Amino acid sequence: MRTPIRSKDAPAAIGTYSQAMRAGATVYLSGQIGLDPASMQLAEGIDAQIDRVFRNLAAVAGAAGLGLEHAVRMTVYLTDLGHFAKVNEIMAQYLREPYPARAAIGVASLPRGALVEIDAILHAG
Repeated sequence: MRTPIRSKDAPAAIGTYSQAMRAGATVYLSGQIGLDPASMQLAEGIDAQIDRVFRNLAAVAGAAGLGLEHAVRMTVYLTDLGHFAKVNEIMAQYLREPYPARAAIGVASLPRGALVEIDAILHAG
């Protein structure tokens, strides 16, 4: 059974997708960019966008009754892989060891001109 997860504390879906889907003990979080959920405006600069992305992911995880400590996998999409160290720095403010498995992918562009997007898979077990 699939159950959609929604949080008013994260940006509303801007396309044909759910913020997250629960399938058993696993929750799949859609990619988040640095949009402020109240204004739907993109945060300015890479630091602010990365921070906002993690706050958005945490809000959706919370709506599923979980936290980012339940993350088993994350994928980071960056328009400039030179920002990867900054992702690590800010990610360490939101996650503790053991860290989730992760991939980082350089992309040509992201929705709304975002500099970073991150998705995650959480497990409640």
